[in-house]
Amino acid sequence: MQTGQYIDGITKIKPEATYKSSRFDFYVEAGPRKIFIEVKGVTLEINGIALFPDAPTQRGVKHLNELAHCIKDGYEAHVVFVVQMGGITHFSPNNDTHPAFGAALSSAEKAGVKVSAMDCAIMPDSMIIRNRLDVKIDRCHF
Repeated sequence: MQTGQYIDGITKIKPEATYKSSRFDFYVEAGPRKIFIEVKGVTLEINGIALFPDAPTQRGVKHLNELAHCIKDGYEAHVVFVVQMGGITHFSPNNDTHPAFGAALSSAEKAGVKVSAMDCAIMPDSMIIRNRLDVKIDRCHF
């Protein structure tokens, strides 16, 4: 499943934007669209599958729950998983390490949060986002 999308016509980008009791990576406006975006860096891979989180993250669960609340308040919300390696077949939540994160991601997606994953090329002084990856939220196959 790939539910994320590109955002055209951006007129405003505010980093470190606060919404209720969370601080998201970005607040974006594109015409009438008002969007919160949370970015998660992914460094765990098992059998070609990128997984997040690599350790339990209550903060990550909180962010997903708050993104779902943004939808109820009329905002758009995105979570983008930036996979910091190549050779990946798809992205999934790491339910073995933190099942609550996987449940929160599934709930957020069902509430309307756009979920996407991208791989990237890493150089000594930069990182370039390259390709969209498939996202498999409700199950992970190793």
